[in-house]
Amino acid sequence: MNTLLHVGFGNMVNSDKIVAILQPDSAPVKRLVQHGKENGTVVDATQGRKTKSVLLMDQNSVVLSALTPETISARVAKNEQMEKEQNRIDQEIEGW
Repeated sequence: MNTLLHVGFGNMVNSDKIVAILQPDSAPVKRLVQHGKENGTVVDATQGRKTKSVLLMDQNSVVLSALTPETISARVAKNEQMEKEQNRIDQEIEGW
């Protein structure tokens, strides 16, 4: 199911398309972001704030966020839990 995930300042991404949530500090991630900027595949969702996480999406696109990786992963987990609960409710309703 396509679930939108809030990554800060009203920006949303499809959580099903996230491959990795990375910290921006390491040299390989910095190179990844730089190559993405050169290729036009980076979406900057920081609103001018410091980049605290880098979301690697499928199709090799990159999203920069001002939220920490921990915050984003907690939101992903919360969305997954809500989706499971909704599926359980739907199954109960179908069983009536």
